Amino acid sequence: MACHEIAALRLGLMRVIGIDDEAERVHELAELGEGANQPGPVRALCGAQNLGALKRSYEAAISELEARVSSADKHDPKLGYYRTLIVLTKKVELDLQHQIDGITQLYRDLDAMHELVHEIYPAD
Repeated sequence: MACHEIAALRLGLMRVIGIDDEAERVHELAELGEGANQPGPVRALCGAQNLGALKRSYEAAISELEARVSSADKHDPKLGYYRTLIVLTKKVELDLQHQIDGITQLYRDLDAMHELVHEIYPAD
């Protein structure tokens, strides 16, 4: 278990926002290893085509991570690391939601401004 959720989110974000950086893509795929090819939310996250799919896949990946951590042996020397991953992924989930909310508000604001222009200058 490593930071697969974060690496997969970066790959999905690269796709959604149009970043074409082969070196970054290769780096994140190396972090994922075979995880990028295994069925499940991490693979879905890597290939997300839009923000909705990105968010849903990330939430599912976090749920799987939480399940793995909750079932980990309490004497596992990496348990602290795993718990830290839970905190990190939760913070990133909140940040992602804030970004989506901001973009959604921009979308709504554009409509409101468009309507205002038509109120000032009615279409003929």
